[in-house]
Amino acid sequence: MCGILAIIGALTNGDRDEHNLRALIVDMAKEIRHRGPDWSGVYVSHFENYTSILAHERLAIVDPVGGAQPLTSSNQKIALSTNAEIYNHEKLKQELAETHPFKLKTGSDCEIIVHMFESGKSGVDLARSLDGPHAYVMINSETGIVLAGRDHMGIMPMYWGYRRKDNAVVFCSEMKGLHTLCDEFWIFEPGSITQFKVGSGPDGVRAGMKRYYNPIWWDLSFLPSNPADLSKIRNTLEMAVNKRLMADVPFGVLLSGGLDSSLIASLAVREMDKRIKQGIQHKNAFIALEKLHSFTIGMAHPETGEVTSPDILCAREVAKFIGTVHHEFNYTIQEGIDAIPHVIKSLETYDITTIRAGIPMYLLARRIKAMGIKMILSGEGADEVFGGYLYFHKAPNPSEFHQETVRKVQGLHYYDVQRANKAMAAAGVEVRVPFLDKQFLDVAMMLDPKEKMINESTQNIEKYVLRKAFDDSKNPFLPESVLWRQKEQFSDGVGYQWIDLLKEHANSMISDSDMTGVEAEFAYNTPRSKEGLYYRRIFNSVFPGKHAALTLPANIASTVACSTPKAIEWDEAFKQSQDPSGLSVIDVHAKRRKLNNGN
Repeated sequence: MCGILAIIGALTNGDRDEHNLRALIVDMAKEIRHRGPDWSGVYVSHFENYTSILAHERLAIVDPVGGAQPLTSSNQKIALSTNAEIYNHEKLKQELAETHPFKLKTGSDCEIIVHMFESGKSGVDLARSLDGPHAYVMINSETGIVLAGRDHMGIMPMYWGYRRKDNAVVFCSEMKGLHTLCDEFWIFEPGSITQFKVGSGPDGVRAGMKRYYNPIWWDLSFLPSNPADLSKIRNTLEMAVNKRLMADVPFGVLLSGGLDSSLIASLAVREMDKRIKQGIQHKNAFIALEKLHSFTIGMAHPETGEVTSPDILCAREVAKFIGTVHHEFNYTIQEGIDAIPHVIKSLETYDITTIRAGIPMYLLARRIKAMGIKMILSGEGADEVFGGYLYFHKAPNPSEFHQETVRKVQGLHYYDVQRANKAMAAAGVEVRVPFLDKQFLDVAMMLDPKEKMINESTQNIEKYVLRKAFDDSKNPFLPESVLWRQKEQFSDGVGYQWIDLLKEHANSMISDSDMTGVEAEFAYNTPRSKEGLYYRRIFNSVFPGKHAALTLPANIASTVACSTPKAIEWDEAFKQSQDPSGLSVIDVHAKRRKLNNGN
């Protein structure tokens, strides 16, 4: 996890202009230093009458000693500022060396990107060859060519904008690093690259923009038909977890006690145990393979102080079963309320569900960082891929079910991925999400949706095929009670009273008269509740103007239990009660809880 900031093609006149521009970029880079508190770097490029500056705030995960950025070519003419994890970097180095010999300057997994660009590899081919989340800006000072790109799912955030005063374009990991620099700014779309010439301005960026990630299942008109191969599902997820253990620093795993994070934790423990048994020594003398540390958070009862959080209770059971060194933390409603403004600034959103879940995750991130952990594994993405949210019980047919999973996956960078990345980054912790591995997506998203659909008559509950893939009675991955536990959204699972108390607080802050003028106050994505208006006003105070609001898609308030607006058509009750909480699908939630209790 790092922070990148780059200004490209600024018209400057003399040393004073360049000095002032550098001072401005160095100062603005402080806004994203939480993403990379370990080191800061700057590279200045000149091409014709233009000055470009790449800044980097580093969180050192791989090669902590020698991997400082911006990374450069041997002649210093090409420079790269990136926030990336390139899991196949060793393979890429071997392949490139066969045709274009090069000399590595660092042990960084990202340096290969520089040499691939130097070898003449096209932007699209380069992006497609990278296995791992990434966002980067790279410049060739001799040719004036710039290449910028973002990973397939938008796991790593990136924005770009335009400054009229000097015709420059700006790229940044987070909105807070460029919103005061630019007259206009936008999200850099996931799965895309742009290649353009210094000085060509925003028109050059748009003209050079190409989508490189286009799997066949991305098209809503395509209906997959692959039968469920349970061993393939299991093996591909195992590989996705194993490659994400690439780190030269202490790491751990988020453990909510739900299916997704519990599976990731179990797989990570098994891989670490295997490496220990094989006598594998870590190359970094500062880190030794040991028991995995797991972390969870829940809210104590506001009156009794008793731990009633479903997540806390289930996580304890999982940790004991798989053998992690487990750490659990509680927070009070007041601590959660106190964090709201900073969480909204950190997450750069006004989406209700993202904020509800982001608060405990942000609080947990601070605890994790205080214990010396710099990288964490997490279970985001499984609910979108497998249709795990409770409203999927109402899907009318396989086609509708599959299309909704595609829509949910396509929008992840606005919601859960953004929440996980930025909540952890706010404390200087990197989060990795194995369920969004490219190879795993190609397996899971190509399944016949009939394999994923909920069928109460056969007791095929949500994410049945994923659960079944890891249902091993001889060598169990998880306790039965967790493997077949009903879905709880993170904002619900930390404690059922959490959402009710947040609503109560928002109701105390927003009056009925405030709601009467809400459409005039916010014409785009008009808040429908006092809670929504409360968050929106905080967001607007930090990120004023229309461009910040437009970084979220339209109609975000049209949702039931995290559905897209389209899925509201599935059930008449959805149209009457639109709330992002999983508990809003109360008939499904109550029915499953009754079955689980044996009543």
